[in-house]
Amino acid sequence: MTANAHDRLGEQRVAAFFDLDKTVIARSSTLAFSKPFFDQGLINRRSVLKSSYAQFLFLVSGADHDQTERMRVHLTNMCAGWDVDQVRAIVAETLHDVVEPLVFAEAADLIADHKARGHDVIVVSASGDEVVTPIAAMLGADHSAASRMDVEDGRFTGELEFYCHGEGKADVIRELAAEYGYDLDRSYAYSDSSTDLPMLKAVGHPTAVNPDRPLRRTASENGWPVLTFSNPVPIRSRIPTPDTTSTVATAAMVLATMTAGALVYAALRKRR
Repeated sequence: MTANAHDRLGEQRVAAFFDLDKTVIARSSTLAFSKPFFDQGLINRRSVLKSSYAQFLFLVSGADHDQTERMRVHLTNMCAGWDVDQVRAIVAETLHDVVEPLVFAEAADLIADHKARGHDVIVVSASGDEVVTPIAAMLGADHSAASRMDVEDGRFTGELEFYCHGEGKADVIRELAAEYGYDLDRSYAYSDSSTDLPMLKAVGHPTAVNPDRPLRRTASENGWPVLTFSNPVPIRSRIPTPDTTSTVATAAMVLATMTAGALVYAALRKRR
């Protein structure tokens, strides 16, 4: 039954809320744009190395509160003084090249399934609105919610107006439910991080995706489904079964690159 049919019957609508980083895409959505930001002069080589190091930590460690807070400080400091219109233009120009190859095929299939069932799809992310909104549109989401930075004279100040994280995500979900008439008891939420427990507990059907250890433990204790997404491929060139050797080789190359970035960054720090 479609959402319109539900509305005609007077029933509340159903929504599927998706975290973005490591749930729908395989990397940090903001740090994924480090190269185009460098190419356009927004960041220097040291910032690129630091972003690579942060991305490496993001990939290999759980996104606990301390890790998320370090990431937040790094990104807000990096963005201070950036021209907002320039950032939006860079994201728009490079979106498909940067983000499409990072989308988990399993997540794309799940989003398509929810859409086919008449559910609204909503991306809820701690990353900045300038990045999250176009990614959500590319994914076919109906709405999105993201962090918002303060802006003065068309430039980011480096301060957050709203941090879409932790309880903030749950607050946004409840606000969207009130605005669009979602029945949260019948709605779904997907995330990889224990920091998103408020978001997951806000709905009747929470699911852990690529969960960190605390979230995996909570999912087990509560009988929540646990999904593993491991196949990031371009949406427009989806393949049923990737070549295992190629996948392993690519993963090894990415890991080696990130490790090299971490080592170089560490060396630079020692020289200071």
